[in-house]
Amino acid sequence: MALRSVYETFWSEWFWLPANVTWKDLENKDDGLYYPQTKDLYIPLVLAFIIFAIRKCFESFIAKPIGLYFGIKDGRPKTVQPISALENSYRIKKFPSEDTVKGLEKQTDMTEREIQRWFRMRRNQERPSQMKRFTEASWRFFFYFNIFVYGVAVLWDKPWFAESIQCWVGYPQHDLSPGVFWYYMIEISFYWSLMFSQFMDVKRKDFWEMFTHHCATICLLTFSWCGNFVRVGTLVLCIHDAVDYWLEAAKMAKYIKAQRLCDVLFAIFGIVWFITRLVLYPTKVMWSTYFECKQIVGPFPSCYFLNCVLVVLLILHAYWFSLIVTVAYTVLSKQGEEVTDIRSSDEEEVSEEDSSRNGSGDRKHLNHVNNSK
Repeated sequence: MALRSVYETFWSEWFWLPANVTWKDLENKDDGLYYPQTKDLYIPLVLAFIIFAIRKCFESFIAKPIGLYFGIKDGRPKTVQPISALENSYRIKKFPSEDTVKGLEKQTDMTEREIQRWFRMRRNQERPSQMKRFTEASWRFFFYFNIFVYGVAVLWDKPWFAESIQCWVGYPQHDLSPGVFWYYMIEISFYWSLMFSQFMDVKRKDFWEMFTHHCATICLLTFSWCGNFVRVGTLVLCIHDAVDYWLEAAKMAKYIKAQRLCDVLFAIFGIVWFITRLVLYPTKVMWSTYFECKQIVGPFPSCYFLNCVLVVLLILHAYWFSLIVTVAYTVLSKQGEEVTDIRSSDEEEVSEEDSSRNGSGDRKHLNHVNNSK
């Protein structure tokens, strides 16, 4: 009885649907029209494992040979000799202080130079290979580019793609075409696959932030599916997908040491980001959910919740764009600066030993802006 009460409260028509609309109005009948159903959300859970399998095959049989062709090494750093005193100190602090080094000299009978070298090699041992970074970026480029092309192809002839007011005409009785159905299912599946693959990918400083982002994205897509905000959702997805593959392409160019191409692609990425996420997103999507929805449908609670989430996304877009502008300014104002991804120290391309030798240890790097969907 208590569970049924919770269930009925959660699926309250007062919250989810406009006035004078019930869940029965969204039941599928034998008329050839299909409306989103909560049971559909089991499909992405299965599809996520298929996408992950496709990813591993792509990285092994397509991305890796391409990386080898461009001279990317697939070797791993040398493994250091395990020394318990040094290993215990490393677990506490990966970059030992001068006092720590002096204490370790007494414990191990090693010189300061030998200890520093051991720590340097130990840090490098944990860093992923350049090939791993390249194959990960290649997979993301492949997915983002293809899902963007697919999304545009699916939405091209849909009335709401050109006129956002059509997101609300006849709402919520919006039936789904097979193309739109699978567009949503594939997108949700991709983010489910990221939920578990992230633990095997290159670790970065913003690991938990990105994990939270993936959780939030899945929740938003699920929410929009349940409330049949699918038309708005497809616009948000398409706008976001238009940006991501440019950044992944820039990273790929960086890994194959095509720095000029990397800089050009990053510049395009910044321009496309501004146009899509700071111009089209607020003027096309948010304008529609805030004003056109009230004009056509009228206000209702779930739409207010959707608007709050869209505002949070806009704030994130503005914040990330400020980082892009900062990096672009640095690159333009200082000759020799390089655009790289250092969401963690694992993304360093120059070893510390080389850095100390050639003075490049103070390079400024790009904080990678990963899509907020």
